[in-house]
Amino acid sequence: PGDPEEVAPPLQQSFMIPRKEINMVSDMAKWKRSQAYADYMGFILTLNEGVRGKKLTCEYKVSEVGDEFGSFCSPFSAFSLAFFNFFFFFFGSTPIEKLVALLNTLDRWIDETPPVDQPSRFGNKAFRTWYAKLDQEAEKLVATVIPKHLADAAPEVAVYLKESVGNSTRIDYGTGHEAAFAAFLCCLCKIGVLRVDDQMAIVFKVFNRYLEVMRKLQKTYRMEPAGSQGVWGLDDFQFLPFIWGSSQLIDHPNLEPRHFVDEKVVNENHKDFMFLECILFITEMKTGPFAEHSNQLWNISAVPSWSKVNQGLIRMYKAECLEKFPVIQHFKFGSLLPIQPVTS
Repeated sequence: PGDPEEVAPPLQQSFMIPRKEINMVSDMAKWKRSQAYADYMGFILTLNEGVRGKKLTCEYKVSEVGDEFGSFCSPFSAFSLAFFNFFFFFFGSTPIEKLVALLNTLDRWIDETPPVDQPSRFGNKAFRTWYAKLDQEAEKLVATVIPKHLADAAPEVAVYLKESVGNSTRIDYGTGHEAAFAAFLCCLCKIGVLRVDDQMAIVFKVFNRYLEVMRKLQKTYRMEPAGSQGVWGLDDFQFLPFIWGSSQLIDHPNLEPRHFVDEKVVNENHKDFMFLECILFITEMKTGPFAEHSNQLWNISAVPSWSKVNQGLIRMYKAECLEKFPVIQHFKFGSLLPIQPVTS
């Protein structure tokens, strides 16, 4: 008998190429009532709970490697990691590992596609060459992550991957692209490739690797922020790592929201917390006083607790991203994230 995942029964579902459904402001009501919105937001909030109080560097169990290996939040994490690497090398990898490998491929393509000399500082045209490669290879890449009996899902799921890296015409990137990556992961959960039990691995391994690759794209090709609110927005490019990153810090014994504007605290703790990684990247990319270039974040540093920060950011995400037509007009709907109203 072959790999158990390869002999699973075919999913009784007809997949489709996702398409735009929100064409005018009045369509936004359709989005807010949709199954897609409910599933997307449910996914974001499930991950938010899953990473609560947990460090990026914490070791944890990933499904498909049998429960007997237990959970590795222990002093033996370095040993366990070496063991897992050995195990995956010889016995095939989990979907989490395959997704990280997919993102590593995108990273390697950046190295193979250096920026070109051009008069304008921003929006380096080499990004279009890089993007063309992804456009061409996306379905094949997705096929490496999903088992053969789900091969028909690859074209549908690949659309979200292609939408998640920025726009090749405008050479910009924003929260709508980030949402497409979360939608990509949500679709993989819906077809059973990822498991909701793997919340920590989804955020800490896969989404965090995605962020690293996006930061490299933004820096290498000097991408413009898409629909930036300038100094009044939370961040030029991302939003989700602030939500999940604030959840990680809930009930932290020492770090309070007021500490994230302290350079020393950020330098000492950024490897453990997504929120602080975001702050570090902002301070590397921007000059001048923090209160001036990142006014919203500066205001958030005055909030007394991380749970209040987390709740406020979720409200802000809905209002500033998910309920804004310029962001959602680009979102695509298919069989996995349908525009049809929620079935109660």
